[in-house]
Amino acid sequence: MPVSITDIKGVSVGHASDFEALTGVTVVLAPPGMTGGVDVGGFATSTRQIDALSPSHIVPKVHAICIAGGSAYGLDATSGVMSYLEERGCGFDVGVARIPIVPTAALFDLRVGSAKRRPDKAMGYLACQQASDGEAAEGSIGAGTGATVGKFYGIDRAMKGGVGLAAHVQDGGFVVAALAVVNAFGDVRDPVTGRILAGARKDKGSREFADTAEQMRRGVQRPVSAFQSTTVGVIVTNAKLDKQDASTVAKMASLATAKSLSPGHTLYDGDIVFVLASGEIEVDYHTVGLMAGEILVEAIIRGVTEAQEVRGIPSFRSLR
Repeated sequence: MPVSITDIKGVSVGHASDFEALTGVTVVLAPPGMTGGVDVGGFATSTRQIDALSPSHIVPKVHAICIAGGSAYGLDATSGVMSYLEERGCGFDVGVARIPIVPTAALFDLRVGSAKRRPDKAMGYLACQQASDGEAAEGSIGAGTGATVGKFYGIDRAMKGGVGLAAHVQDGGFVVAALAVVNAFGDVRDPVTGRILAGARKDKGSREFADTAEQMRRGVQRPVSAFQSTTVGVIVTNAKLDKQDASTVAKMASLATAKSLSPGHTLYDGDIVFVLASGEIEVDYHTVGLMAGEILVEAIIRGVTEAQEVRGIPSFRSLR
């Protein structure tokens, strides 16, 4: 029987999209609170409240993960997620209030739609209202609405990225699931065949790939500004992990993305992986990390194969 990220008890996923400005918000809600971890793999991250995931931080649980377009402006969406959770009594109890812990990462999509309309508090709240523990949508939706990949030659020769989901269950009910928002500088490859699935194209109207890694090996200079990329992963599991273990799992998953991003974790990417663990099943965290990497790669691939063409930016589907 197929398993999904929302099969993990207490987890729901929601999207809010602005299809005119081509931006949006995706939330993974865990209102009961889950142990969290993080690994930052890229060099251009835009984040909020990830300090709460440090093993040395007093906060023990995370109540949601928020991913928003709009670059640093999109971090405002977190306030909407916090308001939604606060209204429902979720958060870290400080006596006079409960403060929802919502680590957030933003991705750069300002060159695709409108640079003046970004995710805000209202959009973050709406994403929570639309969250469901049923089947979650994938592709060019939520934070993936304006996501693109293969930007070595700029947006004109890039392709659509998006939101991808994958999950696996083992005997005994141990589940590892992943959500990825793919907005990479590099190309996305099938790690088995090495085939490029989505990436930089030879020219604006071409259906042929330039092969970013090969261009770089040949010494071709990056011709345009590429500071516009981020791939965000969220690993959710029912394994029992402490904060240190969760961050180790995040690092293992982050390293595995090199199998599908070509290249990944560049100076131009704000790559980051979050982990949420509900603590129901005892499992060696190395096993969790191994599976998390495999599942995240699957989610990254689905992020491009489920994406839709938008305003002349082709997708995997439209070029088949």
